[in-house]
Amino acid sequence: MEGPEIDIFRTVFEEHYPIVRRKLVALVQDEAAAEDLAQEVFIRLYRNPPDDPAAMGAWLHRVLTRIGYDYISKQIRERKLKDKQEQHYDMGQQIASGEEVVLRRMDQEEVREWMEELPERDRKVLMLKYSGYSYAEIAEELNVRPPLVGSMLSRATNKLKRKVLRKSVT
Repeated sequence: MEGPEIDIFRTVFEEHYPIVRRKLVALVQDEAAAEDLAQEVFIRLYRNPPDDPAAMGAWLHRVLTRIGYDYISKQIRERKLKDKQEQHYDMGQQIASGEEVVLRRMDQEEVREWMEELPERDRKVLMLKYSGYSYAEIAEELNVRPPLVGSMLSRATNKLKRKVLRKSVT
């Protein structure tokens, strides 16, 4: 953009920036992030302006909404990842005595033996669930519809319980 085009951009910026910023603050609930996102909106405007200048307000609203939702999605993903990492770290911080370690290993070995007696699909669904996977992630991994995961887990758990009861009775 050169000459009159830069003046038009400046005019549009001065007119619409406060509105764009205010909407982004309301959307993302963070003033500093809203400032950055508003700049991103106007960078996109500068690089790729709408074909119809009369639709400038609608174009800006659509772009700011998309950028805002992308930011929110990224924040949610990062928060979930951080929570998983903290949970994993906290579990690793627990210090066990030698006796506890031996008992835990014996329990794990016993559970492994019971798990090996289950059908592969049941074993896999239980392993995924207790490895921290969500129902959606389990469904994707097993290539099934998400509503089926709960039933699959219930059946696999019941089979495992029956195996444990049979072993403890004998």
